[in-house]
Amino acid sequence: MKRAGQVVDLQPREFRLLEFLLRHCDQVVTRTMLLEGVWDYHFDPGTNVIDVHLSRLRKKVDAGSAKPLLHTVRGVGYRLSASP
Repeated sequence: MKRAGQVVDLQPREFRLLEFLLRHCDQVVTRTMLLEGVWDYHFDPGTNVIDVHLSRLRKKVDAGSAKPLLHTVRGVGYRLSASP
C-alpha cells in the first residue's frame, strides 16, 4: 500500500483491519463489528487487541500526514475518513 507516495508496509492483520475500514469508509464501526469482521470473534472478551492494532495501523498510515485518515469516535468506535 502507498500513502503520499510512500510505501506503507502492513502486517496481515493490519491489512485486514484497513480493508474492513475501507469497506465501511465514512461510517463509524464499533468494536464488535471489528472483532467479528476482522478477528472472527463473536463476543467481546474485553481484550485490547483492537486498540493495539489500530494504534499500529494509525502510526503507519497517518505518519507524516497533515490529514489523518483514522479517527476515534469516543464511546462508539472508529471511522476511516479524509475529513475529521
